[in-house]
Amino acid sequence: MTDVLTQPRPIRLKGRSFLALALTPELPFADWLRRLDDLAARSAGFFLRRPVVLDVEGLDIDRAELRELVDQLNARNVRVMGIEGARSSLLGPDMPPAMTDGRPAADIEAPESGPAEPVEAAEPVEAAEPVEAAEPVRNVAPVAATPVQTTPSLVVSRPVRSGQSIFFPEGDVTIIGSVASGAEIVAGGSIHVYGPLRGRALAGSTGNASARIFCRKLEAELIAIDGFYKTADDMEADLRGKPGQVWLEGETIKAATLG
Repeated sequence: MTDVLTQPRPIRLKGRSFLALALTPELPFADWLRRLDDLAARSAGFFLRRPVVLDVEGLDIDRAELRELVDQLNARNVRVMGIEGARSSLLGPDMPPAMTDGRPAADIEAPESGPAEPVEAAEPVEAAEPVEAAEPVRNVAPVAATPVQTTPSLVVSRPVRSGQSIFFPEGDVTIIGSVASGAEIVAGGSIHVYGPLRGRALAGSTGNASARIFCRKLEAELIAIDGFYKTADDMEADLRGKPGQVWLEGETIKAATLG
């Protein structure tokens, strides 16, 4: 009897990217961990269920120090899924894997054709004597309209309750309602809240430093733009409970009332 061998079905492999938080520790680690503890204390659950990449590029550390740092983060429920910028001698089978070529998830690939040449603004011309109309120009080829690229946006037409998280790295997020304490909004662009903002709002999460946060009542636990954050304790008292906007100047979070 002849055995018939069935060709096994090949394993299907897919490429897929996921958004992760990148932590960039500083020396000495003890001081940096204290600042991390302060952030976690002011915003409970900030790192809960979040993938984290540890960026140690440029740090003069040995393998034992890196191992201790990873252990300290694990003890704080900060799960490190990979390490970026580490020398191969620092890593091993007992450490998270090396990560390379990290980039913001919402990068837009440049088109193959170059950008159009900029058009210089014409010099302003003072009013002159009226002149006769010139002969109309005929047989002019029509100019094709340049398509306008729009930024993706997400509109949530309900309040965001405590414990809920809205995550939209592709663009702006608009909330028609309130954001409760313990809730979280993460957007790659700006955040608009048409109601009280009492939870956490993280705008520009994929490297957009020009993103802003707008709300009708600023009572946030934490606000952040492009990774720079400010907690409720750091906010000016005269801003709380008022319509406000938040933006980034350099590496400093700024806030002001609206109207």
